[in-house]
Amino acid sequence: MEVLSSRVLLRSADPARLTAFYRDRLRLAVAREYPGGVVFHAGNGLIEVPAHMSDKASGGGADAILWLQVRDMSAAEQELRAAGVPIVREARTEPWGLIEMHVTDPDDRVLIVVEIPDDHPLRRDTR
Repeated sequence: MEVLSSRVLLRSADPARLTAFYRDRLRLAVAREYPGGVVFHAGNGLIEVPAHMSDKASGGGADAILWLQVRDMSAAEQELRAAGVPIVREARTEPWGLIEMHVTDPDDRVLIVVEIPDDHPLRRDTR
């Protein structure tokens, strides 16, 4: 199987609120908009909020988790706090060496914000 691209679709009972969160609070760039949805750039991936699928969303406690790598955790934390983004777990270094902080979006979906330290193996892997 050859995969050419991918994205995460985030269904929401309130797609306008969720779109505003990713656009205005996280300040993700819009890759494209279409009638019934928005696709955001998220590093080398894409996040789509498909408003046309909102009737299929259960709302609250969404089961998707997003992993978002940042260059500087301290700067990201300050920016997220200033934007009113709920931080549900403070940044800490995990046993696997990554610095991770957990925040939530308006549908209680967890976003894991990650900084990869300079000495971590992910920085040295050149595959």
